[in-house]
Amino acid sequence: MALWIAALLGVVQGIFMFLPVSSTAHMVLLEHWLIGQSYAVPAPDSAQMILFNLVVHLGTLVSIGLVFAPQLLRFSRYALRDGYAWARAGGRQGPPLYARLFLLGMLSVLCTGVVGLSLKATLEQAFAAPSVVAIALIATGILLFWTDKLPPRRRTLRSTGAGTATVIGVAQGLALTPGLSRSAMTIVFGLFAGLKRRWAAEYSFFLAIPTICAASLLQAVEVYQLGGLGGVSYAALATGFVTAALVGVVSLRLVVYCLYRAQLKAFAFYVWALAAAILAGVIELPA
Repeated sequence: MALWIAALLGVVQGIFMFLPVSSTAHMVLLEHWLIGQSYAVPAPDSAQMILFNLVVHLGTLVSIGLVFAPQLLRFSRYALRDGYAWARAGGRQGPPLYARLFLLGMLSVLCTGVVGLSLKATLEQAFAAPSVVAIALIATGILLFWTDKLPPRRRTLRSTGAGTATVIGVAQGLALTPGLSRSAMTIVFGLFAGLKRRWAAEYSFFLAIPTICAASLLQAVEVYQLGGLGGVSYAALATGFVTAALVGVVSLRLVVYCLYRAQLKAFAFYVWALAAAILAGVIELPA
């Protein structure tokens, strides 16, 4: 893979990672197009290319760290404090707030892992099927449009329980399907569970950190077992990672602005238009 292609894919990932329009769908569509133009790019459903996609996802985690640095530092500090105090007390009572939120986050990651590993083979086949991507984009648009119609949510993180964490974790697992936006699925189902928009957003973005790290590690092991990176060099991985991190900061600030003001339906029209273009053959991709 040429470095300019890695940089281009990193830009696309950085732009669309946090916009609720499925960065994976855009990556897969671009990869299909590049292959159709005879550029040296591994197949979108190959283990090497899935790993590259995860690495550029890791790059956008840097964006989360930069934009939400104060909140992440505060959460980490308080979670360690609460966890230590709870452990010293022998865990006889329920965990304090930040320790409980950490455990709920791990429950969400566990649910994502169960769904993702159970459907792994099926979901990976979707990377090679543009029509599946189009249908998933339509579903994403419906969810986004519906979300802006919801009345004000009342639940805060303090009143969040295992049920909400499970729902969000399952939604994130289903979002491994290209075309179903991870940020859209987790935010939307957080809102459906009653979370205020701010808390649904922060829970979604913070949840991305352990989820993407774990998925990247598992995929790296699979690539190693299959014999290596093939046509994807370490330089290409680094280029995609850095580019996605830098571009992702702007994208994340934009989606937070829109979410807080209930303006996500604009993205619904975009994903519907993209899905229509794929199904109508305006965007022609190899099967």
